[in-house]
Amino acid sequence: MDNNVVCVKNAYIYQFLMLREFTNNVTRWDTLLFHHIFGWGDRRLLNHSFRLISWSACGYLYPLILLYIYWVTDNTVSKVFLLCILVAFPIERCLYHLLKQSMKRDRPFNKIDDVQFRVRPPDQFSFPSGHTASAFLVMTLVSNFFHIPMVQVGMFIWASMVGVARVYLGVHYPTDVLAGAILGIFTAKLGMWFII
Repeated sequence: MDNNVVCVKNAYIYQFLMLREFTNNVTRWDTLLFHHIFGWGDRRLLNHSFRLISWSACGYLYPLILLYIYWVTDNTVSKVFLLCILVAFPIERCLYHLLKQSMKRDRPFNKIDDVQFRVRPPDQFSFPSGHTASAFLVMTLVSNFFHIPMVQVGMFIWASMVGVARVYLGVHYPTDVLAGAILGIFTAKLGMWFII
């Protein structure tokens, strides 16, 4: 065999091994962080609080938020905001379902023996977190349209707590939440790009 072919083959093997090592490290840290957050215990106050925070990102409240923004703000701003949401949400939902069905990552309570979910998940797979994606989509749009620091900080805290809640409730790993946050921000920016 030619030395160049051997070198290229060895380089590919090395890259594959490095990628596998990186993936193993991410999975290990992901599981450790999951155990840390889930390990806060099955406390009544935390359970109720995180269920409520998680529920707030289900989508039931979004039409009310849109109506409120439409009534309270400048008509031009609220129309553009509404158009951005109407473009961004379908894109986010399509990408979310595509990723869910292509990755097919089991939820933590299906993979880890000592974990039971604290809220029933809406579907079978874990990656990415749809609740977190929706929360970060809304947070990104609200923060970009309404430059009120208290609102921006509040929206960021809420969206982040949705992600923490999904891990605490045992239905997502931290990387599912991170991917959901990235998906939400990306689709919000994409919606704004199409409209503005």
